[in-house]
Amino acid sequence: MSSVPERGEIDTEYTWDLGDLFASDEAWEEAFDAVEARLDDLAAYEGRTTESAATLLATLETREELMREVANVTAYARLRSDEDTADQHYQALASRANTLATDARSAASFIEPELQNCTREELDAMIEEESDLATYEHYFDDVLRMKPHTRSAEIEELLADLSEVTGGASEVYSLLTNADMDFPAVEDPDGEPVEISLSNFTTLQKRPDRDFRREVYEQFYDEWTEVRNAVGTAHHNSVKADVKLAEARNYDTAREASLDGANIPVSVYDTLIDTVHENLDLLQRHADLKGEALGVDELRMWDVYMPLADDESPEVPYEEAEEHVIEAVAPLGDDYQNRLTEGLDSRWVDVYESVGKQSGAYSGGTYDSQPYILMNYQDDIGSMYTLAHELGHSLHTQLASETQPYVYGGYEIFVAEVASTVNEALLTNHLLDTVEDDTFRRHVLNEYLERFRSTLFRQTMFAEFEKKTHELVEDGEALTPDRLDDLYRGLKEEYYATSAVDDRIAREWMRIPHFYRAFYVYQYATGISAAVALAEGIQEEGEAAAKPYREFLESGSHGYPIDLLREAGVDMTTADPIESALDAYDDALTEFAELI
Repeated sequence: MSSVPERGEIDTEYTWDLGDLFASDEAWEEAFDAVEARLDDLAAYEGRTTESAATLLATLETREELMREVANVTAYARLRSDEDTADQHYQALASRANTLATDARSAASFIEPELQNCTREELDAMIEEESDLATYEHYFDDVLRMKPHTRSAEIEELLADLSEVTGGASEVYSLLTNADMDFPAVEDPDGEPVEISLSNFTTLQKRPDRDFRREVYEQFYDEWTEVRNAVGTAHHNSVKADVKLAEARNYDTAREASLDGANIPVSVYDTLIDTVHENLDLLQRHADLKGEALGVDELRMWDVYMPLADDESPEVPYEEAEEHVIEAVAPLGDDYQNRLTEGLDSRWVDVYESVGKQSGAYSGGTYDSQPYILMNYQDDIGSMYTLAHELGHSLHTQLASETQPYVYGGYEIFVAEVASTVNEALLTNHLLDTVEDDTFRRHVLNEYLERFRSTLFRQTMFAEFEKKTHELVEDGEALTPDRLDDLYRGLKEEYYATSAVDDRIAREWMRIPHFYRAFYVYQYATGISAAVALAEGIQEEGEAAAKPYREFLESGSHGYPIDLLREAGVDMTTADPIESALDAYDDALTEFAELI
């Protein structure tokens, strides 16, 4: 019998309150019908978007009204569906909502190409004539910035139609690895069979029995040899699609095309790789420390996920985690701390696991709703950090939505992980300042160190791999599985120079789905770097650093990410924030070494 409770067995206070979106499914149905009927409203403006200032304003306001309603309808359906992923009623609602969202985007697709037919001077003249258009100045700048990389209407339509084809490699990979691949079962130390899966592989790599970890590791990577050619071909075709699409949009490289969406200079990417490379000794010191804690002569690849703390995590009930997180964010000011406290009291969080509930954690919501956080809280330190992380996203969303007009109410991925990681860093500082128990401190430090290993170093290694694979295809070379193995193993040997790198780990590239969304993962590494630098400034300077940070959160997308972060106090065009994060990693390694 499953120990996971049914949703109805969870106390209401530990479930989220979706009444802020819709009071009932009937209210959702009424809203769905209303917004579906409004899809044709935009058609009246097609071909006329910029015929006058009044028409332009009416077009943009009509699109915003439509998209806000679509977002509410979509969010409610998704959140309800995630409460129990097996509930076919809510699966159907989510499917209908997704189709509605696609139709809405299609109905609005003519607006930006028509805007790009104007010059900046012509748009400025319309702003002079209609002052409410001044709200859109940055938006106009961003749309015109992309004009050199926007093709004719016919080619744009063709590229849009081909998107399912160019994304086909990712779809094939997903089906192959999630639906078709079966991993073997292995016996655990008690003789019980344990089936390996993509989801539990890293969890099994944290089991204390080393022989069991090795068996899981070998069986898992051996299974990938069965699909080696299929995955290699999918990977090669994905990279080729990136390169060809970049060429179609007049970019010199696929990397430049990818980063240009958020107006990020390619030098930011290169600076990240160069700076991390210059400090690989820190990662190797972490690996050596892990080997020492495990009592092994040489760290093997099946030891990498093992925690430095050799005992079970202290129990952290949810209410205790709330208290720690609330106290930890005090340096961000009373308003931030009160908002976070009120959010926890207002049922933002769906706390506990229940049968069929979506796994993992996320923060969601819309411009018009309160934030919502899905958790699967497990009464441990890792879950407490996840709560702090998701609350960072939620406060960022709330502050941006309340401060900015709808057009700037969201934010780019490049800054998305900053607010969440600042909260994690403040939580670490708070716990290390207030907790004296050595076991608890070891687990806190382990969580902190593992985030550097997995976010700053591992994601930078992935970023370097993506850079190299795309450069090879741009130079006309073929990406065979053997070539990809050699490339990946070479990087692994550089990053883990003091550990034993074997042939199986050379296949790790095969199990990374992020490689089918190229040049995305580097933002995890830049995000943690910016966050650690900001948190240090807030700890050292107090309100002088907290105020610009809060203003950064309030700015949403009302500016380019690099500029917004610079105003908050970190310049991601330099190595300084990355070096600051590496110094913090160095300090944490030193403190942990003193505890073992």
